[in-house]
Amino acid sequence: MTDRSGWEGGDESAILIPLHAARRERLDIPVSFDRRELDQILRLYGRMVAANEWRDYAIDHLHERAVFSVYRRALDVPLFQIVKDPRLARKQGMFSVVAATGAVLKRGHELARVLGFFDSKLRLVGA
Repeated sequence: MTDRSGWEGGDESAILIPLHAARRERLDIPVSFDRRELDQILRLYGRMVAANEWRDYAIDHLHERAVFSVYRRALDVPLFQIVKDPRLARKQGMFSVVAATGAVLKRGHELARVLGFFDSKLRLVGA
């Protein structure tokens, strides 16, 4: 059976995917942080190392997302992961901060706002 466009198989065969996703699948290019994003993340990392809260990091460029993991010790599980997932760009925002438990702590469209999560800390207010 052919539909009006001349394709066989009816509606099931007429699946459309975004062009950037098709190019990424065809070229098999992993997702990565660009220079500006990495600069913002490394500035935050430097501040946290100076505050003696973080000690090590790892960057993973996977096919569906890029992950910047921070550690308190080198042999530990990551304290936090800063994730870039382009599939969520139009929905919830492609940047997120994920805790060691897997809970998403902050998500957004702009990396600077997502990294703002680390700027707000609870402080003891004296009476």
